[in-house]
Amino acid sequence: MVEYSALLGPVIVLVAWTMVMLFWGVGKSVGAARRSGLKDIPAKGTRVRDLEPHIDAAAAWPRQNYEHLVEQPTLFYAIVFALVAMGDDLQLNLWLAWGYVGLRIIHSIYQSTVNVGRVRGLFFVLSTLCLIGLVLHAAIRFFH
Repeated sequence: MVEYSALLGPVIVLVAWTMVMLFWGVGKSVGAARRSGLKDIPAKGTRVRDLEPHIDAAAAWPRQNYEHLVEQPTLFYAIVFALVAMGDDLQLNLWLAWGYVGLRIIHSIYQSTVNVGRVRGLFFVLSTLCLIGLVLHAAIRFFH
């Protein structure tokens, strides 16, 4: 049986969560556009974000969060794959990776439902600190 790095677990979960947010975001935005009476949604050349001026702001929050999940988490994926490639076995990095993923999921749910900037920012800062820890550990391992 092949053994895989435990660090791949958080990567898989965050990618799966990103897919959840994709469907939640598109469904919420398109549904809001239809409920708003916007009947002439162009089939060609329109991005879901182009519906935002025509819908309730809260209906766009899940879609906006999906965009956030394809921004900073790309750095997370890169550093985790670097750690895996270097044969990282530090338990702290596994905790940091799961912390990052958990905080990003909490951030997603919060942004998509309540969306108070200060609280959402706290989740973002805490997840970023986890990411910084992973980067520091990778740099130390690589240069040491």
